[in-house]
Amino acid sequence: MSTATTTTKPRPPRPAPITLTDGAVARIEELMEDAPEGTAGVRLSTPRRGCSGLAYSIDYVDAPEPTDELIETPAGPLFVDGPSLLYLIGSRMDWKEDDFTAGFVFDNPNATGVCGCGESFTV
Repeated sequence: MSTATTTTKPRPPRPAPITLTDGAVARIEELMEDAPEGTAGVRLSTPRRGCSGLAYSIDYVDAPEPTDELIETPAGPLFVDGPSLLYLIGSRMDWKEDDFTAGFVFDNPNATGVCGCGESFTV
């Protein structure tokens, strides 16, 4: 009786579902510096709201959810809400600030439409 052996190649590391610009990382660092005691990081999610159906939301979290995807940044952990991953894969997250407004800006290849004010999107 012969025993067959199989070797499997290790899988290459999976790329992060989203990329962050230096501006986004810097803003996350500022948020973490001002975070309440016990904050584990910030979570990106896409709750249902706005004219187009989905919106981007960044919130402090005390602990990650079991389905969260962890993205390690130099500024601290960014958790991406598991159910939101399908809407965000391939996105680029940036921080923009000018004389009139400041906020995270997303270049999302999955979005098929955006509301006029830019606050929500649809896929």
